Amino acid sequence: MRTFLAVATGLPTILLTAALVVMVCFWFLVAAGFTTAYSFDADLDLRAWGMGGVPVTIAVSSLTVLAWSLSVGGTLVLVAFTSPGPASGLLRMVVPVLALLAAWRMTRLFVRPLHRLFPDESGLSGLGRTRERDHRDDLDHAA
Repeated sequence: MRTFLAVATGLPTILLTAALVVMVCFWFLVAAGFTTAYSFDADLDLRAWGMGGVPVTIAVSSLTVLAWSLSVGGTLVLVAFTSPGPASGLLRMVVPVLALLAAWRMTRLFVRPLHRLFPDESGLSGLGRTRERDHRDDLDHAA
């Protein structure tokens, strides 16, 4: 347990741990009714990242949980199977970055089937459209 806490609160995983704490606090606010899961949809569009079709909070929460889990798990494996030294220190810096990339890919796979549960969210169909074409479509409809 001491090793787990040291890994979760040590550099660089502490950055993902802080994001996880913020995410948990946000969902407590949603559960208490002070905000909604759609709070950040006007601020951020995740279609370009392949995570569109669900509320931003769900996609980012999934990304955060997966990245934190992979980072802590990968660092625990490093601690268990490598000896302390400069090489393991460098690897400990690389693990969260790799965890974040893997979590992004996993989140993309995870949110794809969820977009059916959120019909009011724009899905992946908007990919590839440019602003110019969208503007021309708006002008055609206005005429």
